[in-house]
Amino acid sequence: MERTSPRIAVVGVGAVGSMALWSLSRRTDADIHGFDAYAPGHDRGGYGGQSRIFRVAYREGRQYVPLLQRAAALWDELEEESGADLLTTAGGLTIGPEDHPDVQTVRSCIEHFGLPHETLTATEARLRFPHLPLEDSEIAILDHSAGVLRPEHAVQAAAQQAETRGATLHRYSPVLSLASSATGAVVHTRDGDDEFDHVILCPGPWAPMMPALARLPLEVHQITTLWFRAEDPPQFDPLHSPILIRSGPTAFSCFPAVDGETVKVSLHSLPRPRLSSADEVSRNPSPELLTAMCDAVRRFLPGLNPDPVRVGSYADAFTPDQHGIIGTVPGLPHVTVLTGFSGHGFKLAPTFGEVAADLALRGHTDHHIDHLAPARFAPEGALS
Repeated sequence: MERTSPRIAVVGVGAVGSMALWSLSRRTDADIHGFDAYAPGHDRGGYGGQSRIFRVAYREGRQYVPLLQRAAALWDELEEESGADLLTTAGGLTIGPEDHPDVQTVRSCIEHFGLPHETLTATEARLRFPHLPLEDSEIAILDHSAGVLRPEHAVQAAAQQAETRGATLHRYSPVLSLASSATGAVVHTRDGDDEFDHVILCPGPWAPMMPALARLPLEVHQITTLWFRAEDPPQFDPLHSPILIRSGPTAFSCFPAVDGETVKVSLHSLPRPRLSSADEVSRNPSPELLTAMCDAVRRFLPGLNPDPVRVGSYADAFTPDQHGIIGTVPGLPHVTVLTGFSGHGFKLAPTFGEVAADLALRGHTDHHIDHLAPARFAPEGALS
């Protein structure tokens, strides 16, 4: 009997891959398969660490705002479908000098799209958020749409919803290679070869190690976060305390206490170590990083004990311009890659999963993702 429904594989069921499976399962009766070297919710990829920031007034550029607004709607839908508590919206502060480029870009997003916000002087912000103090020369912009996500819960929720709708998930089944076929692509695992009409490739920090992606300018970098005990935990309650991104000479992000006790801090002011492999992540912070983070906590987060109680290290794939890559894999016309989100992709994962489904099912998407096209790294057309 002739098969009429397409067969689609998602390789890598992490942040974006799980959302691609979920989106596909909601829109088609295709034969959908997900392959992962581990299992959804594991701590080996780039999405671990208990919390992730969601924000709409985006310092990385206002071209992301429509994608983020769609993501907000999709996070709500995934919560409703799964019953999981995934996104808590308590606002997000961007703190820094008024003329700092990050602050100016956030303002540009707000002005262009009319985003709900407040601009606070240092005095106003100190009165409102005494546990997140400003210096006299700084301002704070409060993005009312921002909040904190639970990444492991979200990945598991998306994967489980996809399975409920009939998707097949191959746990602990690493994909060893990909090859082009006459009408699609072949996925090779330890169990043999399987041919699909289309493959969605979401390799996360393993992307630079894949021969199929060798022509893409990707590097693996380590992101290390530290948790500090809150002296007064209710101050940092995720229902009331905003996420924080501080710009300037000492730059970091700070997360509410989603566990009710500790606050996660991620330093942005030091270079992130480059790794030759995503499997080389060190669980021990360098003395330089440890000193800088503890100093930042003492200076800017007085409500925390400055001695960390937990360390988390993760890898992610980075591009030269710090923007992700979404498009066709060179030499594999039936493979779409989504990777290189450079440490700021998780909040956008539901939208990128929708984009992946669009490209697999329709060959195009209505989302504006030109700034993520692989061809920007090779204008002569070597990449597409």
